Amino acid sequence: MARMARMARIGMRYARPNPKETCMTVLVGTASWTDKTLIACGRFYPPGTHSAEARLRFYASRFPLVEVDSSYYAMPSPATAQLWAERTPNDFTLNVKAFRIFTGHQTSPIVLHKDIRAALPPSTRANLYYKDLAPELRDELWRRFTLALQPLRAAGKLGLVHFQFPPWLVCNAAGRAHVTHCVERMAGHTLSVEFRHQSWFADAQTEPTLAFERELGVVHTVVDGPQGFTNSVPAVWAATHPAFALLRLHGRNTGTWNVKGATAASDRFNYDYPDQELGGLAEQVRRVSHGVLKTHVVFNNNMEDQGQRNAATMARLIAELR
Repeated sequence: MARMARMARIGMRYARPNPKETCMTVLVGTASWTDKTLIACGRFYPPGTHSAEARLRFYASRFPLVEVDSSYYAMPSPATAQLWAERTPNDFTLNVKAFRIFTGHQTSPIVLHKDIRAALPPSTRANLYYKDLAPELRDELWRRFTLALQPLRAAGKLGLVHFQFPPWLVCNAAGRAHVTHCVERMAGHTLSVEFRHQSWFADAQTEPTLAFERELGVVHTVVDGPQGFTNSVPAVWAATHPAFALLRLHGRNTGTWNVKGATAASDRFNYDYPDQELGGLAEQVRRVSHGVLKTHVVFNNNMEDQGQRNAATMARLIAELR
Protein backbone atom coordinates (compact mmCIF):
# COMPACT_ATOMS: atom_id res chain seq x y z
CA MET A 1 0.00 0.00 0.00
CA ALA A 2 2.79 2.42 0.88
CA ARG A 3 4.49 1.73 -2.47
CA MET A 4 1.25 2.35 -4.37
CA ALA A 5 0.67 5.61 -2.51
CA ARG A 6 4.21 6.74 -3.27
CA MET A 7 3.76 5.98 -6.98
CA ALA A 8 0.51 7.92 -6.99
CA ARG A 9 2.23 10.95 -5.46
CA ILE A 10 5.01 10.79 -8.03
CA GLY A 11 2.49 10.49 -10.82
CA MET A 12 0.61 13.59 -9.64
CA ARG A 13 3.79 15.66 -9.33
CA TYR A 14 5.09 14.83 -12.79
CA ALA A 15 1.79 14.12 -14.58
CA ARG A 16 2.13 14.37 -18.35
CA PRO A 17 -0.01 17.19 -19.82
CA ASN A 18 -3.26 16.15 -21.47
CA PRO A 19 -3.06 16.94 -25.23
CA LYS A 20 -6.67 18.22 -25.05
CA GLU A 21 -5.84 20.65 -22.26
CA THR A 22 -2.51 22.11 -23.28
CA CYS A 23 -0.84 23.34 -26.43
CA MET A 24 1.05 20.32 -27.70
CA THR A 25 3.00 22.53 -30.07
CA VAL A 26 5.00 23.44 -26.97
CA LEU A 27 6.88 20.34 -25.82
CA VAL A 28 8.56 20.49 -22.42
CA GLY A 29 11.15 18.01 -21.18
CA THR A 30 14.62 17.61 -19.74
CA ALA A 31 18.15 16.93 -20.92
CA SER A 32 18.69 13.26 -20.15
CA TRP A 33 16.69 10.90 -17.97
CA THR A 34 19.56 8.85 -16.48
CA ASP A 35 21.64 11.31 -14.44
CA LYS A 36 23.10 9.65 -11.36
CA THR A 37 21.77 12.21 -8.89
CA LEU A 38 18.29 11.98 -10.43
CA ILE A 39 18.23 8.23 -9.88
CA ALA A 40 19.84 8.42 -6.45
CA CYS A 41 17.46 11.04 -5.05
CA GLY A 42 14.55 8.62 -5.36
CA ARG A 43 11.96 11.33 -5.94
CA PHE A 44 11.23 10.93 -9.64
CA TYR A 45 11.33 7.23 -10.49
CA PRO A 46 8.96 4.95 -8.55
CA PRO A 47 10.45 2.20 -6.38
CA GLY A 48 11.47 -0.79 -8.44
CA THR A 49 12.22 1.27 -11.57
CA HIS A 50 15.74 -0.04 -12.00
CA SER A 51 16.19 -1.03 -15.65
CA ALA A 52 17.01 1.30 -18.54
CA GLU A 53 13.77 0.29 -20.22
CA ALA A 54 11.62 0.94 -17.16
CA ARG A 55 13.16 4.36 -16.58
CA LEU A 56 12.67 5.54 -20.15
CA ARG A 57 9.11 4.22 -20.25
CA PHE A 58 8.28 6.01 -16.99
CA TYR A 59 9.93 9.25 -18.12
CA ALA A 60 8.02 9.16 -21.43
CA SER A 61 4.76 8.71 -19.55
CA ARG A 62 5.40 12.06 -17.83
CA PHE A 63 6.93 14.19 -20.59
CA PRO A 64 6.51 14.37 -24.39
CA LEU A 65 10.14 15.36 -25.06
CA VAL A 66 13.65 14.44 -23.98
CA GLU A 67 17.11 15.50 -25.08
CA VAL A 68 19.58 12.65 -25.49
CA ASP A 69 22.82 13.95 -23.97
CA SER A 70 24.76 10.68 -23.87
CA SER A 71 25.32 11.05 -27.62
CA TYR A 72 27.55 14.04 -26.89
CA TYR A 73 29.94 11.93 -24.82
CA ALA A 74 30.00 8.84 -27.03
CA MET A 75 28.65 7.93 -30.43
CA PRO A 76 25.27 6.17 -30.08
CA SER A 77 24.59 2.93 -31.92
CA PRO A 78 21.62 2.23 -34.21
CA ALA A 79 20.63 -0.63 -31.90
CA THR A 80 20.40 1.71 -28.91
CA ALA A 81 18.40 4.26 -30.88
CA GLN A 82 16.05 1.49 -31.95
CA LEU A 83 15.41 0.67 -28.30
CA TRP A 84 14.67 4.33 -27.56
CA ALA A 85 12.12 4.29 -30.35
CA GLU A 86 10.51 1.07 -29.17
CA ARG A 87 10.26 2.12 -25.52
CA THR A 88 8.50 5.45 -26.05
CA PRO A 89 4.96 6.41 -27.15
CA ASN A 90 4.16 7.13 -30.78
CA ASP A 91 3.95 10.89 -30.15
CA PHE A 92 7.22 11.08 -28.20
CA THR A 93 10.09 13.27 -29.45
CA LEU A 94 13.81 12.81 -28.89
CA ASN A 95 16.26 15.61 -29.57
CA VAL A 96 19.78 14.25 -29.95
CA LYS A 97 22.91 16.14 -28.96
CA ALA A 98 25.69 15.96 -31.53
CA PHE A 99 28.84 13.98 -30.75
CA ARG A 100 31.41 16.29 -29.21
CA ILE A 101 34.16 15.90 -31.78
CA PHE A 102 31.90 17.38 -34.47
CA THR A 103 31.32 20.58 -32.51
CA GLY A 104 35.03 21.10 -31.88
CA HIS A 105 35.27 19.91 -28.28
CA GLN A 106 38.27 17.98 -27.02
CA THR A 107 37.61 14.25 -27.32
CA SER A 108 39.38 11.30 -25.78
CA PRO A 109 40.20 8.58 -28.34
CA ILE A 110 38.84 6.07 -25.82
CA VAL A 111 35.24 7.00 -26.74
CA LEU A 112 35.79 6.36 -30.45
CA HIS A 113 35.05 3.05 -32.15
CA LYS A 114 37.86 0.54 -31.91
CA ASP A 115 38.60 0.56 -35.65
CA ILE A 116 38.65 4.37 -35.68
CA ARG A 117 41.16 4.38 -32.81
CA ALA A 118 43.33 1.88 -34.69
CA ALA A 119 43.40 4.20 -37.71
CA LEU A 120 44.61 7.22 -35.73
CA PRO A 121 48.27 8.23 -36.06
CA PRO A 122 50.45 7.74 -32.97
CA SER A 123 50.11 10.58 -30.47
CA THR A 124 51.03 11.31 -26.87
CA ARG A 125 48.17 13.73 -26.36
CA ALA A 126 45.24 12.74 -24.17
CA ASN A 127 42.67 14.39 -26.40
CA LEU A 128 42.15 15.09 -30.05
CA TYR A 129 40.07 17.59 -31.99
CA TYR A 130 38.10 17.52 -35.21
CA LYS A 131 40.97 19.20 -37.07
CA ASP A 132 43.26 16.33 -36.06
CA LEU A 133 41.24 13.74 -37.97
CA ALA A 134 42.08 12.65 -41.48
CA PRO A 135 39.30 13.43 -44.01
CA GLU A 136 38.38 9.77 -44.41
CA LEU A 137 37.97 9.36 -40.64
CA ARG A 138 35.77 12.43 -40.48
CA ASP A 139 33.61 11.03 -43.27
CA GLU A 140 33.25 7.73 -41.47
CA LEU A 141 32.30 9.34 -38.16
CA TRP A 142 29.64 11.48 -39.83
CA ARG A 143 28.31 8.39 -41.60
CA ARG A 144 28.05 6.44 -38.37
CA PHE A 145 26.39 9.30 -36.52
CA THR A 146 23.66 9.78 -39.11
CA LEU A 147 23.23 6.01 -39.31
CA ALA A 148 22.61 5.93 -35.55
CA LEU A 149 19.81 8.47 -35.98
CA GLN A 150 17.98 6.42 -38.60
CA PRO A 151 15.82 4.33 -36.22
CA LEU A 152 14.45 7.51 -34.64
CA ARG A 153 13.81 9.09 -38.05
CA ALA A 154 12.07 5.96 -39.27
CA ALA A 155 9.82 5.97 -36.20
CA GLY A 156 9.00 9.66 -36.65
CA LYS A 157 10.49 10.45 -33.24
CA LEU A 158 13.65 12.38 -34.12
CA GLY A 159 13.28 16.02 -33.28
CA LEU A 160 16.29 18.34 -33.41
CA VAL A 161 19.93 17.38 -33.69
CA HIS A 162 21.50 19.81 -31.27
CA PHE A 163 24.96 21.26 -31.89
CA GLN A 164 26.32 22.95 -28.78
CA PHE A 165 29.54 24.64 -29.82
CA PRO A 166 32.43 25.25 -27.38
CA PRO A 167 33.37 28.62 -25.88
CA TRP A 168 36.39 28.86 -28.17
CA LEU A 169 34.25 28.84 -31.31
CA VAL A 170 34.00 32.60 -31.73
CA CYS A 171 32.07 34.73 -34.18
CA ASN A 172 34.58 35.07 -37.00
CA ALA A 173 35.14 33.61 -40.47
CA ALA A 174 36.53 30.35 -39.11
CA GLY A 175 33.70 29.95 -36.61
CA ARG A 176 31.01 30.54 -39.22
CA ALA A 177 32.77 28.17 -41.62
CA HIS A 178 32.73 25.33 -39.10
CA VAL A 179 29.05 25.82 -38.30
CA THR A 180 28.29 25.81 -42.02
CA HIS A 181 30.36 22.65 -42.44
CA CYS A 182 28.36 20.85 -39.74
CA VAL A 183 25.08 21.87 -41.36
CA GLU A 184 26.27 20.58 -44.73
CA ARG A 185 27.34 17.25 -43.24
CA MET A 186 23.93 16.84 -41.60
CA ALA A 187 21.89 17.55 -44.73
CA GLY A 188 18.36 16.20 -44.40
CA HIS A 189 18.23 16.72 -40.62
CA THR A 190 16.88 19.65 -38.63
CA LEU A 191 19.71 21.18 -36.61
CA SER A 192 19.60 23.48 -33.62
CA VAL A 193 22.73 25.45 -32.75
CA GLU A 194 23.86 26.84 -29.42
CA PHE A 195 26.81 29.18 -29.03
CA ARG A 196 28.87 29.54 -25.87
CA HIS A 197 30.90 32.66 -26.65
CA GLN A 198 29.55 36.14 -26.13
CA SER A 199 30.95 37.40 -29.46
CA TRP A 200 27.97 35.86 -31.30
CA PHE A 201 25.57 38.29 -29.62
CA ALA A 202 27.80 41.12 -28.36
CA ASP A 203 27.23 44.73 -29.37
CA ALA A 204 25.54 44.83 -32.79
CA GLN A 205 26.21 41.18 -33.62
CA THR A 206 22.82 39.77 -32.61
CA GLU A 207 20.98 40.47 -35.85
CA PRO A 208 23.83 39.24 -38.09
CA THR A 209 24.00 36.01 -36.05
CA LEU A 210 20.24 35.46 -36.37
CA ALA A 211 20.48 36.19 -40.10
CA PHE A 212 23.32 33.65 -40.37
CA GLU A 213 21.17 31.03 -38.65
CA ARG A 214 18.22 31.77 -40.94
CA GLU A 215 20.45 31.49 -43.99
CA LEU A 216 21.65 28.07 -42.85
CA GLY A 217 18.11 26.94 -42.02
CA VAL A 218 18.96 26.02 -38.43
CA VAL A 219 17.00 26.48 -35.22
CA HIS A 220 18.24 29.26 -32.99
CA THR A 221 18.67 28.23 -29.34
CA VAL A 222 17.35 30.65 -26.75
CA VAL A 223 19.70 30.13 -23.81
CA ASP A 224 18.74 30.80 -20.23
CA GLY A 225 21.87 30.67 -18.13
CA PRO A 226 24.29 32.62 -15.95
CA GLN A 227 25.32 36.00 -17.33
CA GLY A 228 28.46 38.10 -17.19
CA PHE A 229 30.99 35.59 -18.54
CA THR A 230 32.75 35.34 -21.90
CA ASN A 231 31.35 31.82 -22.23
CA SER A 232 27.75 32.83 -21.60
CA VAL A 233 25.28 34.34 -24.03
CA PRO A 234 22.13 36.38 -23.42
CA ALA A 235 18.66 34.97 -23.93
CA VAL A 236 17.79 36.17 -27.43
CA TRP A 237 14.10 35.40 -27.84
CA ALA A 238 13.84 34.78 -31.56
CA ALA A 239 12.95 32.00 -33.99
CA THR A 240 15.02 31.43 -37.12
CA HIS A 241 13.25 28.33 -38.46
CA PRO A 242 9.62 28.15 -39.63
CA ALA A 243 8.95 24.85 -37.88
CA PHE A 244 10.84 25.05 -34.57
CA ALA A 245 11.83 27.30 -31.70
CA LEU A 246 14.05 26.05 -28.88
CA LEU A 247 14.70 27.14 -25.29
CA ARG A 248 17.40 25.42 -23.24
CA LEU A 249 17.61 26.26 -19.55
CA HIS A 250 20.92 25.75 -17.76
CA GLY A 251 19.96 27.40 -14.47
CA ARG A 252 21.32 30.70 -13.19
CA ASN A 253 24.01 29.57 -10.80
CA THR A 254 26.75 32.16 -11.41
CA GLY A 255 28.84 30.81 -8.55
CA THR A 256 29.51 27.45 -10.19
CA TRP A 257 29.29 28.23 -13.91
CA ASN A 258 33.07 28.24 -14.38
CA VAL A 259 34.29 26.30 -11.36
CA LYS A 260 37.24 24.14 -12.40
CA GLY A 261 36.56 20.45 -12.04
CA ALA A 262 32.90 20.92 -11.23
CA THR A 263 30.71 18.10 -12.42
CA ALA A 264 27.73 19.03 -14.54
CA ALA A 265 25.18 17.24 -12.39
CA SER A 266 26.32 18.17 -8.89
CA ASP A 267 27.70 21.67 -9.37
CA ARG A 268 27.56 23.60 -12.61
CA PHE A 269 23.86 23.27 -13.39
CA ASN A 270 22.65 23.11 -9.80
CA TYR A 271 19.73 25.51 -9.86
CA ASP A 272 16.09 25.17 -8.85
CA TYR A 273 13.98 27.71 -10.75
CA PRO A 274 11.44 29.40 -8.47
CA ASP A 275 7.88 29.55 -9.79
CA GLN A 276 8.10 33.30 -10.32
CA GLU A 277 11.01 32.91 -12.74
CA LEU A 278 9.27 30.05 -14.52
CA GLY A 279 6.17 32.19 -14.90
CA GLY A 280 8.13 34.91 -16.67
CA LEU A 281 9.83 32.35 -18.89
CA ALA A 282 6.48 30.73 -19.75
CA GLU A 283 5.19 34.05 -21.02
CA GLN A 284 8.29 34.45 -23.20
CA VAL A 285 7.82 30.91 -24.52
CA ARG A 286 4.23 31.74 -25.42
CA ARG A 287 5.40 34.76 -27.40
CA VAL A 288 8.23 33.05 -29.27
CA SER A 289 6.01 30.10 -30.16
CA HIS A 290 3.81 32.25 -32.36
CA GLY A 291 4.62 31.62 -36.01
CA VAL A 292 6.37 28.25 -35.54
CA LEU A 293 4.89 24.78 -35.56
CA LYS A 294 6.63 23.45 -32.45
CA THR A 295 8.52 24.96 -29.56
CA HIS A 296 10.83 22.76 -27.52
CA VAL A 297 11.67 23.64 -23.91
CA VAL A 298 14.56 21.64 -22.45
CA PHE A 299 15.65 21.89 -18.80
CA ASN A 300 19.35 21.16 -18.38
CA ASN A 301 19.50 21.89 -14.63
CA ASN A 302 20.19 18.30 -13.76
CA MET A 303 20.87 18.16 -10.03
CA GLU A 304 18.62 15.44 -8.63
CA ASP A 305 15.02 16.05 -9.84
CA GLN A 306 15.28 19.83 -10.29
CA GLY A 307 14.86 19.64 -14.05
CA GLN A 308 11.90 17.28 -13.89
CA ARG A 309 10.07 19.35 -11.26
CA ASN A 310 10.74 22.59 -13.11
CA ALA A 311 9.66 21.06 -16.42
CA ALA A 312 6.38 19.86 -14.92
CA THR A 313 5.72 23.33 -13.52
CA MET A 314 6.59 24.98 -16.83
CA ALA A 315 4.18 22.70 -18.72
CA ARG A 316 1.41 23.62 -16.27
CA LEU A 317 2.13 27.35 -16.52
CA ILE A 318 2.12 27.26 -20.33
CA ALA A 319 -1.20 25.40 -20.27
CA GLU A 320 -2.64 28.04 -17.94
CA LEU A 321 -1.57 30.84 -20.27
CA ARG A 322 -3.73 29.28 -22.97
